[in-house]
Amino acid sequence: MAYEWKFNKRPYSDDEAKNLLKSVVSPETTDWHYNKHHKGYVVALNTIEKGLETADRSAANGNYSEVGELKRRLTWNHAGALLHDIYWEVLGGDGDPKKGPEVLAAIEKEFGSFEKWKEDFKATAFSAKLSGWGVLAFDQLYSGRLLNVLVDEHHYGAMWGAIPLIPCDVFEHAYYHKDGAGRAVYIDNFLNNLNWERINARFKKFVK
Repeated sequence: MAYEWKFNKRPYSDDEAKNLLKSVVSPETTDWHYNKHHKGYVVALNTIEKGLETADRSAANGNYSEVGELKRRLTWNHAGALLHDIYWEVLGGDGDPKKGPEVLAAIEKEFGSFEKWKEDFKATAFSAKLSGWGVLAFDQLYSGRLLNVLVDEHHYGAMWGAIPLIPCDVFEHAYYHKDGAGRAVYIDNFLNNLNWERINARFKKFVK
């Protein structure tokens, strides 16, 4: 029996999102982005799971095989669904980092100051390809550090064992409807809309 991936709810309703996130994305984008793009990754995961039940493992090879393509697209869609879950989770606040005291202290310790972290985070997100992410992550299995990680698409550049804490989606569909080519404006608005209480709760849950 194929595993069933779940399309997780946001911490606010679709109607609430249109108001809570209006400084970051257009009201239409809050709907399209979540109910089309994000949901699409979960639908694809379940389609892949069903395909893997009957895929011929004996035909696997390094060029093309059904099982190889299914495995390849599973990681892409998994990363897309996961990062979007956290993207919606961390949005919908007033951007005040003092409301996340533990994670703020960790950021200041690692980067020297909150402003230095923000400068590096903005540069990281701005440097991703036209489809990618800037992610504050905790490098749990290797260095034990907080790092701003540049991810192209959903997974190129991701780190094994790192816990995403703040993922900023810089795929063009995330901001073009409101800001056009203004990726820098969108990133600033994203940072100003962060919910640091929820970020802090995530930090305390996963960072040991």
